Amino acid sequence: MLLGYARTSTLEQKASIETQRAALEAAGCEKVWQEQVSSVAHRSGLQEALGYAREGDTLIVTKLDRLARSVRHLGEIVDTLEARNVSLRILDLNLDTSTATGNRQADAERHRFGGSVRA
Repeated sequence: MLLGYARTSTLEQKASIETQRAALEAAGCEKVWQEQVSSVAHRSGLQEALGYAREGDTLIVTKLDRLARSVRHLGEIVDTLEARNVSLRILDLNLDTSTATGNRQADAERHRFGGSVRA
């Protein structure tokens, strides 16, 4: 199953959350979680999406900074997904960890961000 996650930091970014949701639905997501919360706050929508994901599912986000707030956080999310055999797809990076190339690219992204991926 294709699962989507969309996030903006503020309520003023309504157009952004709608754009993300439209992109996720266009990518085929059957279920989408969305929230408007800072990346450093507790994100219940993200936790629900991660908890819902099952083996063989793919979690899709539009941009890396909508998902992870730091390299460490990205690593934690990827590790959680990998442990459950769930793939990650990041649309703007054309990254898909269900492929060998995507796995190498995900590792490169972890190393490329020498610090925060927050936005």
